Amino acid sequence: MNMLNGADMGFVFISAALVMLMVPGLALFYGGMVKSKNVLSTTVHSYAALAIISIQWIIVGYTLAFGPDIKGIIGGFDWGFLKNVGITPNADYASTIPHLEFVIFQLMFAAITAAVISGSFAERMRFPAFLIFMLLWSTLVYDPIAHWVWGSNGEHMGWLKKLGVLDFAGGNVVEINSGVSGLVAAIFIGKRKKRKPEPHHIPMAILGGGILWFGWFGFNAGSALSMNYVAINAFVTTNTSAAAGAIAWVACEWILYKKPTALGTISGAIAGLVAITQGAGYVSPMSAVVLGLVGGILSFLAIAVLKAKLGYDDALDAFGCHGVAGIWGAIGTAIFASKDINSAGANGVIYGNFELLKVHLISAASVALYAAVVTFIILKVMSFVMKIRTDESQESEGLDISLHGEGAYTGLNV
Repeated sequence: MNMLNGADMGFVFISAALVMLMVPGLALFYGGMVKSKNVLSTTVHSYAALAIISIQWIIVGYTLAFGPDIKGIIGGFDWGFLKNVGITPNADYASTIPHLEFVIFQLMFAAITAAVISGSFAERMRFPAFLIFMLLWSTLVYDPIAHWVWGSNGEHMGWLKKLGVLDFAGGNVVEINSGVSGLVAAIFIGKRKKRKPEPHHIPMAILGGGILWFGWFGFNAGSALSMNYVAINAFVTTNTSAAAGAIAWVACEWILYKKPTALGTISGAIAGLVAITQGAGYVSPMSAVVLGLVGGILSFLAIAVLKAKLGYDDALDAFGCHGVAGIWGAIGTAIFASKDINSAGANGVIYGNFELLKVHLISAASVALYAAVVTFIILKVMSFVMKIRTDESQESEGLDISLHGEGAYTGLNV
C-alpha cells in the first residue's frame, strides 16, 4: 500500500524549487559570458525554455516521458493534460509522494535541459526559431530519451532501463543529450563572425555558476525522491565532485597558462557537477573525487584544445562541459557504482562487473546518436519554412536591440 510521507514530500518539494532556481542561475552564467549587446537575448533563452516546457510538459511531455510504456520507446497518452494525475502516488516512480509532485519535479529537469542547449548557439539564433526549436526538441528528443532511461510501468519499462542502465539524475537524459544536441545545433547554424570569447561581466557568470552549484543539490539529491541515506550520499558526492572539478580545471590553467582564472574555477565546478550527475546516488564520496577530477580535466581539454582544433563554434561550451563530462560520467558510474551505497543499483567494474560498463557505453552512444540525428532533422525541416539565424546587421547591432528592442546597459552595448 502506498502511503504519503510528509518528510519525503517536503524534501522533493524543496528539491524541485532548487532545480527551478538553476534556470535563472544558468541565465546569469550564460549571460555574463556573452557580449554586453547580447546579454538579454541570451538570458531570455533560459526563461523562455522554462515557460514553454512548463506548458508542454503538462499537456504532452510528461505522459510521453513517463506514461505507461509502449515497446520500451515512448510513454502512452494516458496522462496527457495530466489526466488521472493527482495526490495518489505512482509506485513505479515514487511511492511516498503525490504523483503530481513527481510531475513538477521532473518538469524542472526538462526545462533546465532545454535551456542548457541555448548556450551552444548563443548570439546568433532568431527568437521565433528558438521558441519553435525548444518545443519540437523537448517533444521529439528529450521526452523519448527520458522514457528510455526512466520510464517504468511494472515489468514494462524503457529499453535502456530494462538493459540495466544506472542514471540517477540524468547523465544521459540531461547532460549527454543537451551537450550533443547543442553541438549539432551550433554546427548547423554556423559560426559567429567573432568567435573569440568576450565575456562582458565575469562576476555575473560566477554568480550564476554558484547558483547552479547550489541548485544541483536539488537536482541530484532530490532524485532519490525520498529523505534517506541515498539522498544524503548524493548530496555529498555532488559537492565533492564539484570541488574536484574546480581544482582540476584550475590546475590545468595554472600549468598551461601560468594563471588560474575565476571563470575557470566555476567552469570546472560545473564540469564536476555534470560528471557526478549519473552516479550521484550510486558511488562513494571518494569515487566522486575521481569523477570530478577527470571530468574537470576532460572538459578543459575539450574547450581549450578540441574546439580550437576542430573549429566548431559551441559559443558557451554546452558540448565541452555537458556533453564531454556527461559521457565521462556514464563511464565513471559504470566503473565505481557500488551496491553498498545503493542496493537498488549494481556493482561496477572495480567490483568485477564489466557488464555494467558495456551497458553504459551502449546507452551513451545510443543517446548521443539519437539526439544528434533528430536535432539535425528538426533544424533542417525548420530551415525550409523559416529563417533560423539572425542576419549580419542584427548581429552587428546586437540581438538585445535588434530582436527585443531593449538594452541591458544604456550607452554601453558594444
